[in-house]
Amino acid sequence: MADRLSGLIETCYGMAAAINAAGIGTDERMKLQAMVRFEFLKFLSYLAYTEGGITRGELDFINRTLGYDFKREELVQFRFSEHTAIPEFARIVPRALKFFVLADAGGKMKDEVYRKKKAITLVETYRLLGQNYIAQDEKCTEKEIKLLSSYMKMLEDFLKEYGLFRRNAHIEPILPVIDRRKKKYSFDKLEKNGNSEKEKEAARQSEEDEDQSVESMLAELNALTGLSSVKQEVSHLVNLMQVAKLRREQGMKEPSVSKHLVFSGNPGTGKTTVARLLAKIYRSLGILERGQLVEVDRGGLVGGYIGQTAAKTAEVVDEAIGGILFIDEAYALTVGKGDGDFGQEAVDTLLKAMEDNRDSLIVIVAGYPDLMEEFLSSNPGLRSRFSRFILFEDYTPEELFEILLSMCKKQEYILSDEAGEAVKEFLRQRCADKPDNFANARDVRNLLERAITNQAARVIESKKSDYDTLARLEKCDFEQIINKV
Repeated sequence: MADRLSGLIETCYGMAAAINAAGIGTDERMKLQAMVRFEFLKFLSYLAYTEGGITRGELDFINRTLGYDFKREELVQFRFSEHTAIPEFARIVPRALKFFVLADAGGKMKDEVYRKKKAITLVETYRLLGQNYIAQDEKCTEKEIKLLSSYMKMLEDFLKEYGLFRRNAHIEPILPVIDRRKKKYSFDKLEKNGNSEKEKEAARQSEEDEDQSVESMLAELNALTGLSSVKQEVSHLVNLMQVAKLRREQGMKEPSVSKHLVFSGNPGTGKTTVARLLAKIYRSLGILERGQLVEVDRGGLVGGYIGQTAAKTAEVVDEAIGGILFIDEAYALTVGKGDGDFGQEAVDTLLKAMEDNRDSLIVIVAGYPDLMEEFLSSNPGLRSRFSRFILFEDYTPEELFEILLSMCKKQEYILSDEAGEAVKEFLRQRCADKPDNFANARDVRNLLERAITNQAARVIESKKSDYDTLARLEKCDFEQIINKV
């Protein structure tokens, strides 16, 4: 049973890494693998809420199984700091499990060997972990069993909400294996004989789907509305990276090309979308190992007192290693320079990290064009490391309308002719005036969301539920919004 538990824990860690690599949960402050391990610890410390406290055997089990080095008094302190020493803890769904459910049921991740079994595997690991834990004490109490049962019921009920719980699901460990050539996780079962030909074919197909070519991702970029100059710049950059890869394979010197970038442009011009695609392209080229995008702004880097900022920035950098660190509104880091502001401390820490991790970290700074120029001029080190600029121009009224139609199509809405004309006129006026809060595609998204809300009220009042009524957005759904802007 101990071997199976160890195998299942490693399976969960590997699945967590694969889920992160698919872009799920990457905006969290903690990597999903570390989150799973931390929440296993919280779970076991919850079970330790029994008469007489934790035994030596139970403490050794926690440290040995999860790789910690707790002393008894440290675990007691942990229980109270994380609020696991209360019965209400059994009503809190682990955050990591929510991401596992999203990977299974959310349609955001290509499945591998275990089709839609990631969440149930994590829950089964909780069960086996709890059973092994309470078995460490020969005097297993009814209260320990009750605590375990109540916690497992909460986890099972959560899976049932998404149709992912199967009481007799056959769960066996799989070992995550990092393919260093392809730079990604694959999965091999411990029991090779358990692999059916169908499962093997599904795994092979999943790997093929995951391993997108550079050409397919460039095609995805080119399919975006507008951004013609951005597409050209990215294409040139990718060409340079591809040639560098070919030269490296021939044992030749690579051209000296800075991989760090400045994305300048107004809000809503697709900077984050392009950065995410670029991360995937770099991963495919072998430039980045993981290809994740970590988004952050000043608040995610700067602390409130001396010393806190450096630690906070270092933590974000560590999360971004192997991928791209995207710093939005980067100029906010240096606006208070000379006034006791800690933004400069973040910049200094970032510059050192870029130098120390030059082969495993790419940084993209983004923001308004004029302010980004001021940001780079604030520190000679910034100017030397960010030598490549990509300008994201504002969308035209026609492009914004095309974006709106694309958003409608994805959500199964259609515009009436009158609504379409009203929106076109609004966008023409909006682009001509360009108020201070002009936000390109974000304006379009907000406009559509509010129109959908108005349509919902209209549909309920009409008491109609046919397809055309539910799908069609009328002029009246937009008028109140347009007139207020």
